[in-house]
Amino acid sequence: MHTTRKSWSDRVADLAIYSAMWGVIAITLYPFLYIISMSLSEPIHVVEQSVWLFPKGFSLEAYARVFDNEQVWKSYYNTVFYTAAGTALNVAMTTLAAYPLARRSFSLRRPIMVFIVITMFFGGGIIPTFILIQELGIYNTRWAILLPSAVSAFLIIIARTFFQTIPESLHESAKLDGANDLAILYRIVLPLSQPILAVLTLFYAVNHWNSFFPAMMYLPDKALQPLSLYLIKILVQNQEIMVEGVLDSYDRTLYAVQLKYALIVITVLPIMAVYPFLQKYFVQGVMIGSLKE
Repeated sequence: MHTTRKSWSDRVADLAIYSAMWGVIAITLYPFLYIISMSLSEPIHVVEQSVWLFPKGFSLEAYARVFDNEQVWKSYYNTVFYTAAGTALNVAMTTLAAYPLARRSFSLRRPIMVFIVITMFFGGGIIPTFILIQELGIYNTRWAILLPSAVSAFLIIIARTFFQTIPESLHESAKLDGANDLAILYRIVLPLSQPILAVLTLFYAVNHWNSFFPAMMYLPDKALQPLSLYLIKILVQNQEIMVEGVLDSYDRTLYAVQLKYALIVITVLPIMAVYPFLQKYFVQGVMIGSLKE
């Protein structure tokens, strides 16, 4: 088999591309490796700031002490609840909105799409939204997190475009068999829409898992606050709420810094573990949903 030998300029170009790729990978992975190493090292090395890449020594004491804090468990439960319930509500609302807007037989789909697109550029603002939450009676309740973010205009457009790629002949055949729109959606459209459903699930789940601002605005009750807000209080506001009542004065000095790194790992790791299961659908769903008409 004859193979074309690469020229000197092609080799230089390949070398530059590979070097840039590995450089980006190293820059991206280093913060994760550093945080994990800090959380697993012996506390004395963390205090001395002598860890720069790999752990020095090995200790899981920071994780054990983090999970000794009752508020961490409450916050974790709240985050899991908001992510699971919120994502289920989001995907259902987005699907129910996008499906009729993808049907050419729906006469109002164009004016409704105009209203949806307008919401992407104009919003009521923080203060009017806060007043609305209070007037609806959902302030300081779980609904304050779930309802205001029940659907995304951008993801409605993505899902709508994907649904338009499903042949109209399938809808017509199902209609002839006596199926209504809900039956068509459930039995035909959704089974063919795994890529876009995976994209919606990933987008919404990551957003809920990382969200802290709505909780900061609408949830003064600590029993309802998610883990992300708990982490913000510790890292940004530099509050020592995690070590109070858990560590004595000596341990507080030794573990205060390392506990923050352990909490970051605990917060980030679950959502990172979910991504590989959805990644195979991710690119396909986004490309089809954003480019095809």
